[in-house]
Amino acid sequence: MRIGFAVPQSGPWATPENMRRIATRADELGYHELWTFQRLLYPVGHPMGPTYRSVHDPLVTLAHLSGATARIGLAVAVINAYVQPVLLAKQLATLQTLSGGRLTAGIGLGWLPEEFEASGVGFERRGRRGEEFVEVLRQAWTDDVVEHQGEFYRVPPAHIDPKPVPGPPPILLGGTAEVALRRAARLADGWVSSSREDLSAIAGRVELITSVLAESGRDAGAFRFVCRGVTQVRDGGERPLTGSYDKIRRDVEALAASGVTDVFHDLNFDHKIVTADPKEAMRRAEEALEALAP
Repeated sequence: MRIGFAVPQSGPWATPENMRRIATRADELGYHELWTFQRLLYPVGHPMGPTYRSVHDPLVTLAHLSGATARIGLAVAVINAYVQPVLLAKQLATLQTLSGGRLTAGIGLGWLPEEFEASGVGFERRGRRGEEFVEVLRQAWTDDVVEHQGEFYRVPPAHIDPKPVPGPPPILLGGTAEVALRRAARLADGWVSSSREDLSAIAGRVELITSVLAESGRDAGAFRFVCRGVTQVRDGGERPLTGSYDKIRRDVEALAASGVTDVFHDLNFDHKIVTADPKEAMRRAEEALEALAP
């Protein structure tokens, strides 16, 4: 089991100083990766809650932290496919090279219609758009001459250089519906759960993906099953990854037994962190960072 930690990205505690402090300490403690997420905008009056109200850009955050750390991986879960794939391919390739090959790129379909509208992208047929999106990314990272004439994207014959060094970053796909799980098994290097995932059902998702990998002749041993841990340190708590540190560690062991290969603890989804005074939020976060270290 590989253990990661999400950097402060949402709310008042997400200051540059706090980001660097969590990142450098996680690097020292042996965490596998630092994680970020994307929220482009927050529609007025939307009930999605404080985690999404004020969120820094995930790739700029990772680029900043790549210069503050030496070993730890850099990961985003997820960038949604309402951005332009050639532009994103360039950004990810540059970050992969500048960080020394530490990047993991999570790609999602997106679920908020207002973000698609603001980006000038249609909300319909998101599954097919996402598949073509991944195809363009891989072409941009590997083909000498990139040429694509698809349903959603057009790329005239062009060189898109430099290529990422030491190679393309691994791609994770999300989703919980069967079609999304099968898509991840066909197209991606791993699957990542969402913040709303029912962790008691995650073993079934791992089993389905594993069966599709076997049917297609892909190596299941090389595939990553990543759990975004909506981790909440509390007295009591019935849901997985909520409760005392001992309970949370036992929950991580249970996830490993179900086939999960990676867990990252994300305190940005704890409302008591993102709405707290920044000093108190960081005190609690640093305590958790130490207590849950691999």
